[in-house]
Amino acid sequence: MPGYTKRLGRELGDLKTNPAVGISVFQADDFRIWLIDIQVMDNNPLYAGKTFRLQFRFTPTYPIEAPEVQFIASLGREIPMHPHIYSNGHICLDVLGSGWSPIQTVGSVSMSIQSMLAGNDRNERPPDDARYIASAPISPKQTRFVYHDDNV
Repeated sequence: MPGYTKRLGRELGDLKTNPAVGISVFQADDFRIWLIDIQVMDNNPLYAGKTFRLQFRFTPTYPIEAPEVQFIASLGREIPMHPHIYSNGHICLDVLGSGWSPIQTVGSVSMSIQSMLAGNDRNERPPDDARYIASAPISPKQTRFVYHDDNV
């Protein structure tokens, strides 16, 4: 069994037995793609009563390299409005790119995104959303995001 599958097996077991509040595994049938549901657990009116779905894509280089993570829209799940989340689901967050560390886990990344949502009070997309999604790569990992606004 390759090292990354051992690591993901441990992470999956932890997510299922000790889930963080508002974070749950929706689907994890293999070690390539996982779907994780998250809810914002504070009183943020932008996200009250909503559940959002994250898709994690793993390669054999995990955890040395970050997984590909994005929001996906599906039945009953929308892409959240946020100044760092594009309408195609791509997320501008340093821990998914240059700020990645192999000590990060699916759970810690999910909690970082949950926290990013909880701290937001702006019901808007990034200012360059239309331009970005018109030419965005399929994989958000192929984008070199510029992290210029730490206030949301």
